Amino acid sequence: MLSDLEIGHLTKLKHIDEIAASIGLTPQDLDHYGEYKAKIRYSALFANENNPKGKLILVSAITPTPAGEGKTTVSIGLSQAINRLGKKSIVALREPSLGPVFGIKGGATGGGWSQVLPMEDINLHFTGDFHAVTAANNTLAALVDNHIYYGNELNIDPRRISWKRVMDVNDRMLRDIVIGLGGRKHGFPREDSFDITPASEIMAILCLSNNMDELKERIGNITVGFSFGGEPVRVQQLGFEGAIAALLKDALKPNIVQTTENTPAFVHGGPFANIAQGANSILATKTALRLSDYVVTEAGFGFDLGAEKFFDLVCEYGDFCANAVVLVATVRALKVHGGVKLKDLGSPNPEAVTRGLVNLAKHLENITKFGMKSIVAINRFSSDTEEEIKIVTDFIQQSGFKASVVEYHAKGSEGGLELAEKVVDLADSDICKSHSLYDWNLPVEDKIFTVASEIYGAKKVDYTSGAKTDLKKINKYGLDKLPVCIAKTQKSLSDNPELIGRPKDFLVTVREIVIASGAGFLIPITGDIMRMPGLPKKPSANAIDVEHDGNISGLF
Repeated sequence: MLSDLEIGHLTKLKHIDEIAASIGLTPQDLDHYGEYKAKIRYSALFANENNPKGKLILVSAITPTPAGEGKTTVSIGLSQAINRLGKKSIVALREPSLGPVFGIKGGATGGGWSQVLPMEDINLHFTGDFHAVTAANNTLAALVDNHIYYGNELNIDPRRISWKRVMDVNDRMLRDIVIGLGGRKHGFPREDSFDITPASEIMAILCLSNNMDELKERIGNITVGFSFGGEPVRVQQLGFEGAIAALLKDALKPNIVQTTENTPAFVHGGPFANIAQGANSILATKTALRLSDYVVTEAGFGFDLGAEKFFDLVCEYGDFCANAVVLVATVRALKVHGGVKLKDLGSPNPEAVTRGLVNLAKHLENITKFGMKSIVAINRFSSDTEEEIKIVTDFIQQSGFKASVVEYHAKGSEGGLELAEKVVDLADSDICKSHSLYDWNLPVEDKIFTVASEIYGAKKVDYTSGAKTDLKKINKYGLDKLPVCIAKTQKSLSDNPELIGRPKDFLVTVREIVIASGAGFLIPITGDIMRMPGLPKKPSANAIDVEHDGNISGLF
């Protein structure tokens, strides 16, 4: 069996100019990064920007498990299959973070015969967007500290600086640190911490900005800390928004690459869905909608995380609407939710599949709460039996949804032409009726409870003393009208990763509420979720190497 890397090397890539030409872009519309990667120039991004013609298809999934659901592979395969039907489709995805690539999750370029290429480049440094976000974030941190060092005109309280430094690395040693040691000439000692780059507010802002002016405005609205008098201090008061935006000038431009079947792919931005909004950039999605008939995009992790935030945040700020949802489910994941251990997933177990259907049922229920119609893609693995597949298919149909079994990993677009036909029919059947879950004008506690109860299934939300203090601060400074972007474990519908399936009557605990006034949302942090992950005992880095000719090995 060929590895993803071997399949990628077997694929005959077309020059990026040829890929761009298939969607109406010229070589002059691109900033080239070699033969197979490019960024789309601003002149092309904003030509006829108010004339989107495409239908938007969102791919989400049931609660993910270590068994892997193949959501990105399905997104890529579906876009390829739509093109094979004679339609014009673009797939719009997030960029991978080096943290998971070198950690436990691996890359984010799909797999098998449904990948975005060149996969080594995309999974590593790509066009430098993550590095630009990291540099912008940390430059702002240095400028804030420098302001305090040279007189502190705004009376920023060093103990109440909320702006953290970031790195695109899983590094648990940076979760809690002390900086500024070495005496007065080196600064002022204080406790601090790092977040991972995909969790940074700069990344969220990059992906939620419709243009450069909005990017600068959002950067200016960032709250970096509080004064000795308790007043919030914004970047615009410091006057740094132009400099920080300058570092993001190229990063704001969407990247264009291709799939294993030469379907155009926009890969841009990379916020995590468990701690941020979990979608690629608004600018990439809008551009794709203008240049194609059907845009397939993906929301990170399960429907309770990425998709909820897609409808409640991304669609609102992007002013666009989804036409259809594809929910990815696997027999393997349902077995896990039915209580089967990972080592036993290869053995037939119809009873466990049946027990795990409660998780799928909850996600199907949640889809309807946003006014959406959906098709379930059953992503087939070689160990799945016909009996197990039939149990899932029958349940989906009995629940009032359509189902389609796909094998995009093994067969590329041919592994799911039926799904493509059903999705196109669904997207074309009606005007877009998707909507958000709650009114942004509700009190913050009501917004949090609405998501926790309606989407997760929680009975109650509890707040620590620190979170209650945060709420008072948010209300005092008029930030209570912002939507919420809840940080929660991806491993469960609850905030407890051990509760698989469909938990009932559980409590969600909010321990902190982070103000992301530049991004335009509040981040209630629940349970034990962390914004700086750690590496596993055996990280993927153990297998990655580079050969004498410069080729990467062991990436997959």
